[in-house]
Amino acid sequence: MIISDLQHIKGRVFPARRRTQPFVGGNAPILAESFAMGYVTFEPNGGQVPWHNQEQEEIYLILEGKGEMCLGEERQVLTTGQAVYIPPGVYHQLTNIGDEPLKMIYCYSGGEVAHPRQELEGTLPKAGVDVPPLPEGARAQCAD
Repeated sequence: MIISDLQHIKGRVFPARRRTQPFVGGNAPILAESFAMGYVTFEPNGGQVPWHNQEQEEIYLILEGKGEMCLGEERQVLTTGQAVYIPPGVYHQLTNIGDEPLKMIYCYSGGEVAHPRQELEGTLPKAGVDVPPLPEGARAQCAD
């Protein structure tokens, strides 16, 4: 039996002020062939998964907190207990808009996604310059 335990997964802190702990896929203890999952903690007031897209479909499940979800041309607030479906190829961004940490689980279909590496390397495409703009009124992309 293979068990992935968040208490023992250090994870990584990203420039856009979030800590990601993968528990399925990548370098996690569980290596599933068709999906990846992880736990993400966003710092209060602005921690973010910056504007990006990927080939895989994905789900974000909000466990605690409040975030601004941008998906394509839409913008909406997500709160504890809500999940959002992200279709393949659609640009998306999640920003913590609360005074407390935002905690979520992501799950996406198999294959590597590029945005974490791009963010660490400083090569993430810029919203409205290299890729489509964020929806009107959205919080700015942290990795600008």
